[in-house]
Order: sequence, then C-alpha cells, then structure tokens
Amino acid sequence: MGPFRELIAIDHRQALEFFTVRLQDISEPDVDREELLYNASVLAHYAQTSTCADTDLGTPANLSAIFDNFVCDTTLIHDALMMETAGAQCLLLAGFFEDQMSGRHNIRWYAELGAGFFSRAASGESSPHRARLLSALARRFEGWRRKHARVSRELRDLPYLLTVPKPPTVM
Repeated sequence: MGPFRELIAIDHRQALEFFTVRLQDISEPDVDREELLYNASVLAHYAQTSTCADTDLGTPANLSAIFDNFVCDTTLIHDALMMETAGAQCLLLAGFFEDQMSGRHNIRWYAELGAGFFSRAASGESSPHRARLLSALARRFEGWRRKHARVSRELRDLPYLLTVPKPPTVM
C-alpha cells in the first residue's frame, strides 16, 4: 500500500491528536485541559466506531436513537456509565452533526437532554474527580456542543483534507 497506508490506518492516538488540535485551535487559551481532552476523545472514539458495532454501543445514526435508547428506556436512568454515554452521544450528534440533525430534530432540546445526562452521570459517579469532570461537562455542554459544530464546519469547508501526490506525467 505504500504511502497510502499512513492515510488509511489511523489508530486511536492519532484520532485523539487530530481532534485535540482542532478543538484547541478554536478554544480560549484558558480552556480546561481535561474537558478539552474528554471532548476530543468523544470525537475520536465515535470517528472510529461503526453504527453497527458488535463489541460496544455503536454510534447512533441520529438523535431519535438516543431518545429511544435513553429516554424511552427508563431502566438506564441510574446507570452512571450509560448516562455518560448518552451525554457523549448527544454531544456528538447535536454538536458535530448539528447541521445534519437540525432539519429533523430540536437541537436545543437535545442539548438540554445531553447536559442532563452528564449531570445524572456525575451524581451517580463514585469517583469525586470524575464526578467533577462530568458536572463541568453538564454545565458547559452548550459551549462544547458549539465547538464540536464549528470543528465539523471547518473540516467540511476544507477543499481537501488529504493531499494526494500527482502521478508522474508520461512523455
């Protein structure tokens, strides 16, 4: 595969670095580093998770899936890990995929829902450090959601993300 192998075979670390740099570029200088890394990890994780994942919860195809999985099914409401997952999925779809979701879904409502999921996750978290992070994500959900949307738009606006070398001309 040669030079294209580097372009295709991206690992978790490279995906995390990619999104960390993009979020850092649009964030204030005093942004909380832990929140920034958490948000970058959400984008990196779901960039590498299929909608049909067998081993993990797959990436939801739309916000309706989040509603079905976490609002209609009330059995998960006291599960901190599942509430965190729901918050992260709301952040991804209402943020990074805002433009695609806004035609069918009320983004503001899902943003409030996502903040609530993170808040529930924080209240059920046994680690005080992790609970503080999840509480901060709940309080600043809208700001992070907007950053996700901005990263998405900036990436879409790039004419080419990858530069492919031109083949040599034959004379």
